[in-house]
Amino acid sequence: MPKPLIAVTMGDPAGVGPEVCLQLLANESVHAFATPVVFGDARLLARCARQAGLTPPRRIISEIEWAEVCGTLDEPCVLDLFGFDAESFEPGTVSAKTGAAGYRYVEKSIEAALAKQVAAVATAPLNKEALRAAGVMYPGHTEMFADKTNAKRACMFQYSDEVRASFVTVHVGYHEVPALLTKERILDVIELTADAMLRIRGTKPKIAVLGLNPHAGEHGLFGNREEEDIIIPAMELARAKGIQVEGPLPPDTAFIPAKRRSTDAFVCMYHDQGHIPLKALAFDTAVNTTLGLPIIRTSVDHGTACDIAWQGKASGSSLVEAVRLAARMCGETS
Repeated sequence: MPKPLIAVTMGDPAGVGPEVCLQLLANESVHAFATPVVFGDARLLARCARQAGLTPPRRIISEIEWAEVCGTLDEPCVLDLFGFDAESFEPGTVSAKTGAAGYRYVEKSIEAALAKQVAAVATAPLNKEALRAAGVMYPGHTEMFADKTNAKRACMFQYSDEVRASFVTVHVGYHEVPALLTKERILDVIELTADAMLRIRGTKPKIAVLGLNPHAGEHGLFGNREEEDIIIPAMELARAKGIQVEGPLPPDTAFIPAKRRSTDAFVCMYHDQGHIPLKALAFDTAVNTTLGLPIIRTSVDHGTACDIAWQGKASGSSLVEAVRLAARMCGETS
């Protein structure tokens, strides 16, 4: 069976994206389950390789060649989306130019996935400050992919061996979260999470839903009855659809070892509720994916780390795991 062709976006040029992409291309173990093609700038990758002491790309494909060769690629390569001033910019310093470049790589990867030229997309990190400076108003990849693919009910999902978590809300301030919680939205996230775990693991999953408030509201004592009026009704709707779901769990004890062992995935109400345990337990191996899209998209679970960019210090393990999960979701590896 042919290995899936995975588009890997290079991320913000000023961050660790180029570095981890170079590590991925040189990693022979990856080639056993996927064929990665980095959507980025070949000259910039060559400069990064020299500066960080890494292996430069072996094969480079131009945009003109892409449509002709994408159906037959069987070796790691770079799709050269040239146009970035690779020699004069300063690594580690984000700007409107780096934000625009990173955004362009994502746009091109989405176009390729929608055209079925690639089986999936794995993304290296973008910098939100650089995106905003470039006039790109998306708060993150999740919202970008959902909008560009016209997805109606997408959600962020983080996967690792230690813990799996999806999110009802993501890149919003805490004061905005309660107003964004609805029975419909929570049910959507539960359904998307259950479906993803079934596809990844092949068995009916057990889903745990977290409360919003301390002690999951303590029967209405804390908060504005979000658990009683919104979260629990959404869970009841999920059970009526045959989904195994429990909760709402108190957030402070949801991720203890015993609960993690008995739970396939957690549904979190807001960003840090799930990201804190994920970062603590699986910083180098967790993978971010967007559920509900018409395409497969995974991502590293770390940022641009501009303070160590291009210094040979970045770990490429999260990008390897992102490509592995993308291939797994394509049905090609385990």
